[in-house]
Amino acid sequence: MVSKMMTICILFCFLLSFKAQDVYGDEPVPGTGDILQLAIPAVAWGSTFAYGDSEGRNQFYKSAAACLAITHGLKFAVGEQRPNGHSKDSFPSGHTSASFFGASFIQRRYGWKFGAPAYLLASYVGWSRVETKAHYVHDVLAGAAIGVVCSYLFTTPLTENIDVVPLMGKNSAGI
Repeated sequence: MVSKMMTICILFCFLLSFKAQDVYGDEPVPGTGDILQLAIPAVAWGSTFAYGDSEGRNQFYKSAAACLAITHGLKFAVGEQRPNGHSKDSFPSGHTSASFFGASFIQRRYGWKFGAPAYLLASYVGWSRVETKAHYVHDVLAGAAIGVVCSYLFTTPLTENIDVVPLMGKNSAGI
């Protein structure tokens, strides 16, 4: 049941991204990246509720806080001009760090079955940032690395609870 719900959520992210065409007219690329940079972490966060995973939710919050602090701390410290000239906060890409943080959380906590499509969508976000001249390639690569590292630092794989109990019988003993 939960696996189907997670799959539906990831597909919903993909389909929702096409709604960006209504906002941006004939150029859906910037809007799709804008939506997915929020939708992927939203699915990651929502999955903690779907699985009843309060431990995962706490790990999500720690990973998100680290990703946000590092990304925006570097933007402030580096002050790199964007390729389109709009501002001096190009390095690293916040859209990319957010989307890769969400994808990495999904993969690390719930496995590659859900992580692989999330990584594909996050890669699209990174590509869209370069394609729209909002970032340089190195901005996107740094953002992706930040997102992945922050998730891996604080997120552990979800495992089934295993109870270890002693067993004693008339002619046997074990755990």
